Amino acid sequence: MGDAPATPIEDYGLIGDTRTAALVSSDGAIDWLCAPRFDCGAVFGRLVGGPAGGTFRLGPAGPATIVQRRYRPHTATLETTWELPTDRRLTLTEAMVAEVAGRLLPSTLLVRRLTADGGPVDAVVDFDPRHGEHHEPPRTRRTGPDLVCTWGPLALSFRCTPDVDIAVGAGPVPITVEPGRPCTFALAFAQGEPLVHVDPAAAWDLVAEDEARWRQWVAEIDECLPHRDSVVRSLLTLRLLTYSPSGAPVAAPTTSLPEHPGGVRNWDYRYAWPRDASIGVAAFLGAGKLAEARGFLAWLLHASRLSRPRLPALLSLDGRRAPRERELGGWPGYAGSTPVRVGNGAAGQHQLDGYGWVVDAAWVLEQAGHRIYSETWRTMRAFVDHVARCWSEPDAGIWELRDDARHHVHSKLMAWLALDRGLRLAEEHEHALPARQRQHWRDARQHLGAEITAQGFDETRGTYTRSYGSADLDAALLVLPLIGLEPPGSDRTIGTIDAVWAQLGAGGPLLYRYPPGRDGLPGGEGAFLPCSFWLVQALANVGRAKEAHELFDTLLDQASPLGLYAEEMDPTTRAHLGNYPQALTHAALIQAALALRDTAS
Repeated sequence: MGDAPATPIEDYGLIGDTRTAALVSSDGAIDWLCAPRFDCGAVFGRLVGGPAGGTFRLGPAGPATIVQRRYRPHTATLETTWELPTDRRLTLTEAMVAEVAGRLLPSTLLVRRLTADGGPVDAVVDFDPRHGEHHEPPRTRRTGPDLVCTWGPLALSFRCTPDVDIAVGAGPVPITVEPGRPCTFALAFAQGEPLVHVDPAAAWDLVAEDEARWRQWVAEIDECLPHRDSVVRSLLTLRLLTYSPSGAPVAAPTTSLPEHPGGVRNWDYRYAWPRDASIGVAAFLGAGKLAEARGFLAWLLHASRLSRPRLPALLSLDGRRAPRERELGGWPGYAGSTPVRVGNGAAGQHQLDGYGWVVDAAWVLEQAGHRIYSETWRTMRAFVDHVARCWSEPDAGIWELRDDARHHVHSKLMAWLALDRGLRLAEEHEHALPARQRQHWRDARQHLGAEITAQGFDETRGTYTRSYGSADLDAALLVLPLIGLEPPGSDRTIGTIDAVWAQLGAGGPLLYRYPPGRDGLPGGEGAFLPCSFWLVQALANVGRAKEAHELFDTLLDQASPLGLYAEEMDPTTRAHLGNYPQALTHAALIQAALALRDTAS
């Protein structure tokens, strides 16, 4: 990148295999890929590591115009087509192979193919893998037609058909792509295991097989969803961001993409938040994907086993404590946004709202007729017991503020939800909960509800507030119609929705999550995209379907050209901000669409 303007975040496309993912710019450069899994070091890291971070570009050698960029329908395969001044076209088709079980295949296999139409096209290959905190170049050797790169236990093999003489870090290498003679590149990774070499033609066949599986997966999604194509793309994105060996959903495949360009709000999101997994349960279940919904809940059971009854705010992909947060020296960051961080300091926070999301996810399954297993019930019981004991304590809140803990109203609402849904689950498992414990939960729910309605509501303005005694609002309060503490059509519910929309509005369909500048960090931030979809959901649930549909339509126009969303958006330029693509935004989009469908039924 050097001194050139950074590629816009929304310009990147996502390809992945449910173990890791790559971000590909519209000029054909893979500028981010961690291998062999989401939370490992980057092999191509130019996105936040600068030119020294490495890249892998395939594309036209000279000036060209993009005439089409899309995902192949209902697949995870990305296509980019350029037109040259000579009326010739070059197309880059690329994917990662998701299904590798039962065959001698590498767990990470990236396949990229260039094809030409209208005549020969001059293209370039720029292959510059680096690894580690200091962007180490690999040791290289030739093994037959493969170029093998190694960094200790990590190895990759690079092969092309027809053969291209590539040297790592040599800069763009010219090639000519002839019509009818595609150039296919296969890149295989291994970590501490034998490196499996894959012929490019065989690799291309594997992509075709994967595409058929993705299309079958999409065919099973509810046909009645509003704006089904956008919802399907969000569901595919959530699936790609699920670490299949454990079922852990990563919040995003990236670290340190800034919430404020040039600022310090740069965090590592390559971990799993129980909150996100719980929202994913409802999203997948509502779209007809029971296996994925159960898979997220199964991950929660596995991941929380060592810390119960406490629920960590986030966990590693293996269900362990996330690495401590630290800064990478010498990394220039995206658009000069430093520091670049790995690990996440929010891992040690007490976040009360997470319990509500998790217990409600179990209730959603039960309510849909999918009875939860006895182990799931025991886990939910432990969480509800914990909430009954600690609901009166302050917490860090959903937005993971790194200042003093407070009595966040959203957190209290979600604690009330945990108690309420726990009691509902107990009715379905009535012989598994002693009467004394049941009464303890009821008392806690009653006392907490009374406290929220007394201390969390501003009578003068007619709205619930961000925390007890605060004058600020919080867009997370838009969950109010879904919880049951207040009737959906009550004056308090409507007043809160209208106040959040009016006072946290950032222009058009956008909302700030709380008043800008009220979180103790320097610099500003963008509008928080999940909140806008929560507003759609809230409006639908209080019967304001017309407003909800209009807002949803406008939000769909804010997607990247490929239908992806980051965490935030600049209200002025509409540039995407923060880590990308963001699972929470896509899950919120799905939930909003489900609310619109249910309102119409």
